[in-house]
Amino acid sequence: MDLMLLLKAFILGVVEGATEFLPVSSTGHLIIVGDLLAFNDEKSKVFKIFIQLGAILAICWEYRARLQHVAGSAFSDRAAQRFIFNLAVGFMPAALLGFAFHSQIKAYLFSPFTVAVALVVGGFVILIVEKFAPAPTAETVDDMSFKQALKIGCAQSLALIPGVSRSGATILGGVVFCLSRKAATEFSFFVAIPIMFAATTYDLLKNRDLLNLGDVPVFAVGFVTAFFAALLAVKTFIRYVAHHDFRLFAYYRIVFGCIVLAYFWNA
Repeated sequence: MDLMLLLKAFILGVVEGATEFLPVSSTGHLIIVGDLLAFNDEKSKVFKIFIQLGAILAICWEYRARLQHVAGSAFSDRAAQRFIFNLAVGFMPAALLGFAFHSQIKAYLFSPFTVAVALVVGGFVILIVEKFAPAPTAETVDDMSFKQALKIGCAQSLALIPGVSRSGATILGGVVFCLSRKAATEFSFFVAIPIMFAATTYDLLKNRDLLNLGDVPVFAVGFVTAFFAALLAVKTFIRYVAHHDFRLFAYYRIVFGCIVLAYFWNA
């Protein structure tokens, strides 16, 4: 058993779980940390996609009561049906574009330079959105309209570029399209469930020939670590959003992106 490899899996699991649902780009952080750890071959790319499943299961656990209610009343409750429909609408744009351009994205955009630029640009976008955000018309996820769900789904598609941040794109998209911060954040959590399950399943099937039984311990460590790190991060983020805006994350993105750009520029 390669203990150093397991340690790398643990570190990347922490990074994934801690950043997946914050508007700072978990994929971007995984690419950068993976590069620093010299864990950036083709198999590592599959690993970085797979451990996102651990993070998304943390959302399923945190919101298990809500999800169980929706599943149990899907055929009888109009609010549950609208919730499912809005999730499907929000899921489709990124799913279709991701399926069509999956190979090109992994081949040409998974790089520290792309991530650094996206982090900085995304930071300035957050500051602009915070300054000019419209008043919310939907205070909760249940108040969302079909059109809002579709627009947020299109915004989520921007996160196919590593460094943009899926959660950042959906949360800010929600704020721009008149959701409250709490509603935008929760919808970002919920719409992540189908998109990340689909992405993980597709990537594993596409790259199954790269994997073998010897990879199970490494993948398991990353998966479990990502689950617990995400569970803690989600609870903390929900409390934060209740009392703060997202400008802190904008400053973090800009500073971190510049540091990364300088580091790899001089490497």
